Amino acid sequence: MQNRFIKTIFALVVLVCTCSTSLKAQVIFDKLVQINGVVMTSDSLYGIPDAIVSVKNQSKGTYTSEQGVFALVCFKGDTLQFRSLGFNSKEYIVPQDIKGNTISLVQLLSQDTFFLNETIIHALPSKENFNYAFQNLNLEDDRYEIARKNSDLAMMRMMSMILRPDGRAGQTFAQQDAAYRAAYAGQLQPMNILSPIKWGQFIEAWKRGDFRKKKK
Repeated sequence: MQNRFIKTIFALVVLVCTCSTSLKAQVIFDKLVQINGVVMTSDSLYGIPDAIVSVKNQSKGTYTSEQGVFALVCFKGDTLQFRSLGFNSKEYIVPQDIKGNTISLVQLLSQDTFFLNETIIHALPSKENFNYAFQNLNLEDDRYEIARKNSDLAMMRMMSMILRPDGRAGQTFAQQDAAYRAAYAGQLQPMNILSPIKWGQFIEAWKRGDFRKKKK
């Protein structure tokens, strides 16, 4: 009789704990809301790419896509901040009394007015001076030109010869060398005359002077 009473009490405690956890999870789920929106310019209604959408006073946020679209999960009552270079910042307070857990939002940003320093343009004395200045003009590479140079096959080969391997590549080389040594343990290893890794090790050893005759 006593064991049955203890089992009943234990079952009630487990049921109460389970119900309490379920109610807390349901309350948290009801407070969450997913915001699907787009950030656009107020004058031309164009999507603003790479705009920052963040929750105020929290370390949560996201960036808009090339079309200005974003998606963010937050709590009801949070304040969203919209920022982008060249536009005035805006804030939006998520209503606490909205029904459901999804909301669609279109946020418009107005362009920020800024003034540049005065620039005076002088004409060149002659056509020959203009031709010389135009031919010798040295413009900095934009990001597309930098990407084109970095993806050039000859440049990639040269960089692979100059730069040292990173941690992953170094670990791979070390594991391959250890496996190679273990495979030929106790026997004569074959010649690696065509191995670039062995040639590199030979050149480094030669520079260090490992092959010099040591004086007794």
